[in-house]
Amino acid sequence: MRVAVVGDVGLDIVARHDEPIVYGGDARAAVTVTGGGAGANTALWLRERGTETTLVARVGDDAGGRLLRGELETEGVRCAFALDEDTATCCVVVLVDGDGQRTMLPDRGANKRFRPADVTDEALADARHLHLSGYVLLDPSSREGGLAALALARQRGMTTSVDPQAAALLHDPRAFLADVRGVDLLLPNADELRALTGSAEPGAARSLLGTVGAVAVTFGLDGAAWVDGHGIVTAKAEDAPCVDSTGAGDAFDAGVLTAWLAGESPRETLRHGAVLGAHAVGKVGAQP
Repeated sequence: MRVAVVGDVGLDIVARHDEPIVYGGDARAAVTVTGGGAGANTALWLRERGTETTLVARVGDDAGGRLLRGELETEGVRCAFALDEDTATCCVVVLVDGDGQRTMLPDRGANKRFRPADVTDEALADARHLHLSGYVLLDPSSREGGLAALALARQRGMTTSVDPQAAALLHDPRAFLADVRGVDLLLPNADELRALTGSAEPGAARSLLGTVGAVAVTFGLDGAAWVDGHGIVTAKAEDAPCVDSTGAGDAFDAGVLTAWLAGESPRETLRHGAVLGAHAVGKVGAQP
């Protein structure tokens, strides 16, 4: 089974700080540079679960893009990258506090210029499922590329999933839901569910079932819920120390997708997602 992931790839500059950030002043931090980007994160966690994976993305013609491609290919991810000669590879500054909660300052770089021509039949070759990061749809400059990916996947008879990714960017919920109409699985967190429906309660996801086939919602320490035409199934979160929450949702997505595509029950599917999410928060950086 091969999964094609469409989404951002970039460098994460992770600054872990125990002191409060002082505007205009100094706060000591432990700084790490790692691979990141929601698309790359999910692709690597899928590979960690043994799933053949292709990552469809756009990177700059620079050292960062070459480094990221090399690291991904070393881990077994097939990279279907468009090369952008005019824009640098994505870079994100991630501030992680003493409780492991992250605040991100992203520059999507070349990812902002993702376009329909970047999604080809060759990129989706042999893939059974397409997973799309919502960042692609939520940026007007890359939205058409995301829509083209979903359309091509449907033409090829593939199942599809979308993670909304960022509640703060869901300025027009109706437009976003129109973009994901017909998607088989939507993967929001509680804040994104509230942005889309007006409520963060699991039952609110029922209102999305006329648009998508099923919804898997994460609620942090309160676990997760699977909502489809058969009802609501819930699962507890895994007990794990939170070192760095960056990319926890991307890891959850990978766990859910591998189990769901393998035909596991909703409860078991959620459990697989929770296990990978717990692994992600227990370490620095968003990738395995």
